[in-house]
Amino acid sequence: MTVRVQRDGLPAWLLPVRAAAETVRPEQLSRFLPPPTGGRPSAVLMLFGDGPAGPDLLLIERARSLRSHAGQPSFPGGALDPEDGDPAGPGPIAAALREAEEETGLDPAGVQVFATLPALYIPVSGFVVTPVLGWWRRETPVAPVDPAETGAVFRVPIADLTDPANRARLRHPSGFTGPAFEVADRLVWGFTAGVIDRVLHHSGLERPWDTERTLALSDEALDLSYRDRDRLRDGLTGRPGDRTPRAAG
Repeated sequence: MTVRVQRDGLPAWLLPVRAAAETVRPEQLSRFLPPPTGGRPSAVLMLFGDGPAGPDLLLIERARSLRSHAGQPSFPGGALDPEDGDPAGPGPIAAALREAEEETGLDPAGVQVFATLPALYIPVSGFVVTPVLGWWRRETPVAPVDPAETGAVFRVPIADLTDPANRARLRHPSGFTGPAFEVADRLVWGFTAGVIDRVLHHSGLERPWDTERTLALSDEALDLSYRDRDRLRDGLTGRPGDRTPRAAG
């Protein structure tokens, strides 16, 4: 599947997002940038649509049985396959659309890719992730395709993401601190929340919020989050049975 970036024909409310994506620098998005060598190329789809409650963003919840980023809300996405193409070329777009179809059942033909963000790094899983920005021009029904991989598929109104009452910072016992969103009866945090936070900020959509408000993970979410640490430890020590995990949004 060959897909090119089409920047024209977007709704007016998405134009600031496109402008930010075309000008933002990697260091404005994250302090974790790809290493000179190493890291597995991957991509996620940041898909904007016009939902029942207005402009929204498509997210998934990863199955709790997964070894990497289990149970976390994320963007659809995963590692590049050889057939996706060059990681420095069209590969991330092809991978983001392919993974979104595999995880949610959406029709990639209805998605207009209008920009890509600079590649970022997830240290805990070793992925170099390119966020691919899309406009859901022709929507199709979505739902988990494989419950062993995707626990839920849901849409979050942009108005909920920008509502100061839904915003906080999450503190993880590992020392990680980053943005978080309490939306759709879920806590969105980690890489996904960081990208959403920076896109809202650089697009001018962010509203002032209490950056001193902090949240903690539930006991279950905390236990699941340590799978990434344990997987990385097992991989570094060469313990058998380790598999390379999929990238999380």
